[in-house]
Amino acid sequence: MARCFWCNDDPLYIAYHDTEWGVPLRDPAALFELLLLEGFQAGLSWITVLKKRQRYREVLFGFDPKRLAVMSDEEIEKLMQDPGIVRNLLKLKAARTNAQAWLRQEDPVALLWSFVGGKPKVNHFSGRGDVPAVTAEAEAMSRALKKAGFTFVGPTICYAFMQASGMVMDHTTDCDRYRELTSG
Repeated sequence: MARCFWCNDDPLYIAYHDTEWGVPLRDPAALFELLLLEGFQAGLSWITVLKKRQRYREVLFGFDPKRLAVMSDEEIEKLMQDPGIVRNLLKLKAARTNAQAWLRQEDPVALLWSFVGGKPKVNHFSGRGDVPAVTAEAEAMSRALKKAGFTFVGPTICYAFMQASGMVMDHTTDCDRYRELTSG
């Protein structure tokens, strides 16, 4: 199977590429998890976070925003000792902050999808040099999320989130998933 240039030969990465990345997500719990994971990924490779995703689910209460919103400083300090996650104090505190911001939104799913007009934007990139790291939509999402109190939501993180959640479909034209997703 032909895959996007970024997908290496790791079975976990292949499964992620083939079944998750670029598939439109509208489930609030899945979107919230992905938004936090993209923040944890900042400065790292996605495969690093993907390999730790299950442990994040275990220690972050299944990404339950109500529980994360009231996570204590002591709980965060304890997480800093867990080798199964990326131990970054700012990112762990951002999980709590972002849960609080998420819960303040009337409809966080509608807010997130509003940056692409409520439906997936299909791009037609041919390869590595064509796919942007940031778009105007991602910059707008970043500004709006920061204004709403979110952290670790810069424009690059927002664009990666938009790609992963299927808000934008950036499988490249030489990828079999592109052909599957655009064939009707």
